[in-house]
Amino acid sequence: MEYKADIGVFGGSGFYSFLPEIEEIDTDTPYGKPSDKISIASIGDKKVAFLPRHGKNHSYPPHTIPYRANLYAMKMLGVKCIIAPTASGSLKPHIKPGDFVICDDFVDRTWGRKDTYFEGPETKHISGAEPYDAKLRGLAIEACKELDIKAHNSGTVVVIQGPRFSTKSESRWFSKMGWDVINMTQYPECILAKELDIPYINIALITDYDAGLEGDEDIKPVTEEEVLRVFNENNSKVKKLIFHIIKKIHL
Repeated sequence: MEYKADIGVFGGSGFYSFLPEIEEIDTDTPYGKPSDKISIASIGDKKVAFLPRHGKNHSYPPHTIPYRANLYAMKMLGVKCIIAPTASGSLKPHIKPGDFVICDDFVDRTWGRKDTYFEGPETKHISGAEPYDAKLRGLAIEACKELDIKAHNSGTVVVIQGPRFSTKSESRWFSKMGWDVINMTQYPECILAKELDIPYINIALITDYDAGLEGDEDIKPVTEEEVLRVFNENNSKVKKLIFHIIKKIHL
């Protein structure tokens, strides 16, 4: 496919509409079709490609998302970097619903997902030491400060299989391990981007406290309705931040 876009954006739960749909591309890849059509539009002097990772109708639960096709489609379009907002849960009292976390590491607790392009005969062993691009993270941190958005400048996200949420015991374990954020889609999305040599950043919008926090009876276990409610309430803030980051990116 010929060049179509400079920057890719993946949408998460409650974040299916991002750009004026100037052009929609129905594409195919060696790994099948992506989650949905890709919307292409201009922001300033940059072409941006937006893809809802769950599909516009939320037809793909986290464990069935065609991650390899989604990332490869972005590569085919020519994107130079990817911004990936996600609805996420907090595992720490000071990380509150409505906050943003600019993640710098992850822990994989998924299974059975197609998580690599190197299945032979070509084989590579990439480093997982820096899964998120440091330069993009810096731009996101700057953008949050400039927009007066409450953000945590680092955090480890534990990625669970889904589609169910954690048990109380699991959530307690994750917290005691020192992890900060919980999500269902960051793996293998971020590592596939690294295999394709596409700089990638996750912006986690905190929607809930997972299965509640130990010792605080007022904090109730998460529900799907609560996740979507908080994400939708902050949708404009997410969009504003992404637009600001895009303007700061120099390709």
